[in-house]
Amino acid sequence: MKNFNAPKNQTTRRILLAASTAALAVVFTVSLPRQAQAQHVDVPPMPATIQVEAGNTAFLVGRATGSQNYVCLPTSTGFGYVLFTPEATLFNDDMDQLITHFNSPNRNPNPSPTPDVKGTIRATWESSRDTSTIWAKAIASATDSTDPNFVEKGSIAWVLLEVVGHMDGPTGGDRLSDTTFVQRLLTHGGSAPSDCTSSTDVGKRAFVPYTADYFFYHKSDGDNEP
Repeated sequence: MKNFNAPKNQTTRRILLAASTAALAVVFTVSLPRQAQAQHVDVPPMPATIQVEAGNTAFLVGRATGSQNYVCLPTSTGFGYVLFTPEATLFNDDMDQLITHFNSPNRNPNPSPTPDVKGTIRATWESSRDTSTIWAKAIASATDSTDPNFVEKGSIAWVLLEVVGHMDGPTGGDRLSDTTFVQRLLTHGGSAPSDCTSSTDVGKRAFVPYTADYFFYHKSDGDNEP
């Protein structure tokens, strides 16, 4: 009997061992430091004027599809379309929704180095995973680039923005909370039309489709989760 049951017992032990190993692998993966979970992000070449300062690393990229939304208003030189908000959804390469992008009031300005005014309308990105949110503004020292060596003709500029506000999600989610800079690159479309030319056009709105890749950066200290 003992000899007959040995193979069965060995098979049972192997199954239990395999199950235990798999469970440990899951626990180990979940408990890995954020640095070990980080994914490499390939950032394309870009003009020097919109490069992120040293000490920051791209940790996430979102492929955006949406519209740049304009309203026709009087300007100092006559009339022209003015952007009032973008509306876009950002996806990963598997077409899973990552982030929504729009304009909204900065509800939680960063305390330093130059605090933003609470409630100022800023470009906004909200994580679809945990609703962590960031607000950003264009950097004064950076120049939005329409360099034809990089930017497609007729498309909106490539830009660099600095995060000036952040907020964790209601359950503590912080996927975006440590973001320091955002770049909009590889744009296609989105430029304002040219039919805002007189007072009769004032108030006219234009929702112009566009796509772009948004790159999110955090401090290069290994303490941030992608």
